Amino acid sequence: MMPRRRAGAWVYVVLVGVVGASLFPLYWSFVISTRDNAAVGETSPLLLPGGHLFENIRRVFDTVDFWLAIGNSLIVAVTVMVSNVVLASLAGFAFARLRFPGRNSLFLFVVGSAMVPAQLGVIPLYLVVGDFGWYGKLEAVIVPALVSAFSVFWMRQACEGAVASELVDAATVDGASVVRTFWHVAVPAIRPQAAVLAMLTFMATWNDYFWPLVVLDPNETPTVQVVLSQLASGYYTDYALMLTGATLGVLPVIALFLVLGRYIVRGILKGAVHG
Repeated sequence: MMPRRRAGAWVYVVLVGVVGASLFPLYWSFVISTRDNAAVGETSPLLLPGGHLFENIRRVFDTVDFWLAIGNSLIVAVTVMVSNVVLASLAGFAFARLRFPGRNSLFLFVVGSAMVPAQLGVIPLYLVVGDFGWYGKLEAVIVPALVSAFSVFWMRQACEGAVASELVDAATVDGASVVRTFWHVAVPAIRPQAAVLAMLTFMATWNDYFWPLVVLDPNETPTVQVVLSQLASGYYTDYALMLTGATLGVLPVIALFLVLGRYIVRGILKGAVHG
């Protein structure tokens, strides 16, 4: 066994620099959201919060229906997140540990579909949404995203690395059904990777702007990103107002990260070599 090497001081300096560079845009957005719009034009950089936060928050809710947008985005993001984790976990387990005809060909088809640019499917998907009568309804955003090729690939790789085939065979010999084997053998092993997928899916769905703008009514069923674009529209851009909305819009993502943080870190470090 090789002895562990302690990281030098420069490693921590670099890490602190990377973390600071990553968090500074978020912090600067918060600083501007606590000041008036005139503060954006200051020549000296603003690093300390001001006293206009609650006033700017009030202006955000007076300008757009932010509560409705938050509610719609939560419904869409949570539904898509749960469905992707559940369906992709089932599909990933089937592709990794079950034997059935055409398994490899079907998996290659799923992975290949991820290589098709999403823009190519906008018009056909728009027509399908129209046939179902979903224009202006949240179903138009939720149903097409219930499961993705990336989610299936991610969970297939997770099952391949974390779920031992011997345990699956032993459960089958003991008479366990496929569902029981999945629940008692696979699920405990892939929880960290499922948490990572949940976070990535929630964040991608929450930040989606183009498709909700196409199929939803901005006045009746807006999402957070759509109302943020409304705050930035017009001849005069109120940066304090816009960044206050952006700060409010990122809070659910931060909250989810705090809840799933330990699972996410464990999932990222899964498979690392330990001394």
